[in-house]
Amino acid sequence: MLVVEDDPVAADAHRTYVERVPGFTVVGVAHSGAEAQRALERFPVDLLLLDLYLPDGHGLQLARSLRAAGHRADVIAVTSARDLAVVREGVSLGVVQYVLKPFTFATLRDRLVRYAQFRTAAGEASGQAEVDRALGALRAPQPAVLPKGLSAPTLERVTQALRESPEGLTAAATGEEVGISRITARRYLEHLVTSGRAVRSPQYGTVGRPELRYRWQ
Repeated sequence: MLVVEDDPVAADAHRTYVERVPGFTVVGVAHSGAEAQRALERFPVDLLLLDLYLPDGHGLQLARSLRAAGHRADVIAVTSARDLAVVREGVSLGVVQYVLKPFTFATLRDRLVRYAQFRTAAGEASGQAEVDRALGALRAPQPAVLPKGLSAPTLERVTQALRESPEGLTAAATGEEVGISRITARRYLEHLVTSGRAVRSPQYGTVGRPELRYRWQ
């Protein structure tokens, strides 16, 4: 895989994420469309993790020029844009997945695993159902049903509070920030841990039991 991202910090993070997924190897990082084109001339690449906003042009322009030059690499687009017209245009240029910024490792891992399942499908399909299953591997799963007693709006507020706290939050601090009880906040935080979007670690004080601190994954 080639990571194409102009922000060096984000590029390093994306590379680290990809290399944590078995079966994927990052062969290089490019910080512009021109760097990406030069990299593709040096070594073969099956997949691009492509930021759509590059300093020397739009990512879809790069994808278009690569197709014109005969490069057949698939593309996972990384973007903060939510324009569905861009999504439709990308489909014709080999964009097989979109990942909206900011995203977690769990989100990217899911897209990469699904892409791998799609690529490993081989042989002749026995019928329509098998074709549908192969194409379905690229589709994101349906949103998970929240555990009883949890609401999507509150989960969103807890998620935002946690993401905006690089040092992490305790359940008490989260409850104060969001306006819910410590016990309720802990239920939401534990749900984020279970779903792979947050991690927890003990915070040791001077007296009493250690308190759990939660951080965005």
